[in-house]
Amino acid sequence: MPLAGHLREARVRLRRASLALVVGLVIGWLMTDAVLDVLRGPVTALAESRDATLNYTSVSAAFELKTTIAICLAVVLSAPVWLWQLLGFCLPGLTRRERRWTLGFVAAAVPLFAAGCVAGFAVFPHIVEVLAQFASTDDSTVLDASAYVTFVLTLVVAMGIAFVLPVVVVLLNVIGVLPGATVLRGWRVVLIGIVLFCAVATPAADVTSMFLLAVPLAVLFAAAAGVALLHDRAVARRAAPDAADPLAAVADPVAA
Repeated sequence: MPLAGHLREARVRLRRASLALVVGLVIGWLMTDAVLDVLRGPVTALAESRDATLNYTSVSAAFELKTTIAICLAVVLSAPVWLWQLLGFCLPGLTRRERRWTLGFVAAAVPLFAAGCVAGFAVFPHIVEVLAQFASTDDSTVLDASAYVTFVLTLVVAMGIAFVLPVVVVLLNVIGVLPGATVLRGWRVVLIGIVLFCAVATPAADVTSMFLLAVPLAVLFAAAAGVALLHDRAVARRAAPDAADPLAAVADPVAA
C-alpha cells in the first residue's frame, strides 16, 4: 500500500475511534454522579467519627472534576473500539510470528489490567481509612476533590499495571532480554515485594483480604516464570537438539 493509502486508512480508523470516544464521553458524563457517590463513600464513612468533607477549591472545580471523570470513563468504555482500530492498523505490517505474539500479549494484558483495576478500586476505601487515621480526631479532614480523585485513579491504574507485569516479563523473555532462569532465581525478592505491596494496599483489612490479593499476583508471577522457562527450553531445542536441558541450570536455586 502506498503512503497515501496508509494515510487514508489511518484517517478512517481515527474517525471511528474518535466517534467511539465521543459516545463514551456522553455516557461517561451521565455516569459521573454515580461514580462520585461511590468515591465519596469512604469520606462519608470517615465523617461518622470525625469532621471530614470533600471540597472544591474553585468555582469551576466541580465542572473540571466531572469532566475528568467523564474523559476517563470515555477512554475505558470506548477501549474495545479504539484498541481494535489500533490493532487493525498495525497488524498488517507485522510478520505472522509478530502478529501472533502481539495478539497474545493484548489478549492476556487487557483482562489482567481490568482485573487489577477492579482490585485497586476494591481496596482504595481501606487505604483512605488508614491514611486518615494519622490525623487526630480533634482535627478536621478537608479533602480537595480533585486531588482525592487523582489519588484514587493513580491507585487503580497502579494495581492494573501490577497485574500486567507478569505479561511484560514473558514479553521480555520472548524478545531475549530476560532469561527464564533469571526470572526464577528472583522469586524470593518478587514474593517479598508482592507481600509488602498487598500489605500496603490492604492495611485496614484482615489478613484474609491481603491473602486474597497476594495469591493472584503470586500465581501470575509463577505462570510467567513457567512460560519463560518453557520458551527458553523450546528455543534451546530448536537451536541445538542435543544441548543440555536449560532447566537444569536452575535446579540449585529451586532446591535452595
